[in-house]
Amino acid sequence: MEFYLKAKDGAFPCEVTIDEDNGRYTIRKADTSGEFFDTPQELVKWIMDNWRSDYFQDEEQFQQMIKEIQVYIPVNE
Repeated sequence: MEFYLKAKDGAFPCEVTIDEDNGRYTIRKADTSGEFFDTPQELVKWIMDNWRSDYFQDEEQFQQMIKEIQVYIPVNE
């Protein structure tokens, strides 16, 4: 699953990749730097800790992504 979100302060879209088949869990931020994770849960935790919907031009698109990736949020958090 891949998501592309246009940040308010970036020229390039932010990219979130959750590829369980190949074990790729990555984020490309608005400044084009990136983050790599060992599990989709770590990736989702990073998003929840570091991004908010008002960071993006289309806040609804961010909320939709959150709904789709919630399956990776541990129940006991």
